[in-house]
Amino acid sequence: MKIALTMNFTQAFSPLLVATLLITCGSIPNTKAAADLTPLPLPTPQSPGQPAPQKQEPSKQTQEPEPKWTSKPESLFDGKSLDDWETIEFGGQGDCEIKKGRIELQAGDPFTGISSTRDDLPKTNYEISLEARKTDGIDFFCGLTFPVADSHCTLIVGGWGGSTVGLSCIDDQDASRNDTCSYLKFEKDQWYKIKVRVQPESIQVWIDDEEVVNKNIKGKKISLRGDTTLCKPMGLCSFMTVAEYKNIQLRKFSSIPKK
Repeated sequence: MKIALTMNFTQAFSPLLVATLLITCGSIPNTKAAADLTPLPLPTPQSPGQPAPQKQEPSKQTQEPEPKWTSKPESLFDGKSLDDWETIEFGGQGDCEIKKGRIELQAGDPFTGISSTRDDLPKTNYEISLEARKTDGIDFFCGLTFPVADSHCTLIVGGWGGSTVGLSCIDDQDASRNDTCSYLKFEKDQWYKIKVRVQPESIQVWIDDEEVVNKNIKGKKISLRGDTTLCKPMGLCSFMTVAEYKNIQLRKFSSIPKK
């Protein structure tokens, strides 16, 4: 009976003993655990009349030097007809129509597109700009093919499920596989301003005045992928998507001043 009482007494007070030991251990100074658990100091209140801390301004994007233009902007689409353009027979293509001053490509299976019939297009030192939007579909609404020296390249806007932007092809790698690839969100029924600048050693791309591609192409192989070869020498196509284009312009320059 005496033994049973002793065991019950010890069990009853064991938690108290454990707590005492923990408090004692926790009070030992300069332990790593104590240092890790030390709360961070609260910010010091700002004294009346004390100047507010200066906020760091975000870095501003460097302005691109203006080219030395050798021509005025030339419209490649008059808003009324497909003069100097022809529809592309991809096989499975949708209709191409002129509506309210814009070109509309219906969704194809998978491509719908048009190509320029002109033979006087520049091969370098030029800019092409346009406005584009998708009204239905989930893939690229702007596949812009353009000359690059003796070859051609395609800018993809909204590819691979609707967000991929890039150039096809660089060293045989398409827009989803080379270092021009980026991902942007594109809304239906929203117009986007797209501009491509071609120089002997570079291709630059802007969307809504934000530079999204700046590729040094010196020593690089520039080529087209698959059915986009039918878009030469300059063309527009969409992939299973209803797309519209307007304000298509071309402008030439002689050089661009160095920064």
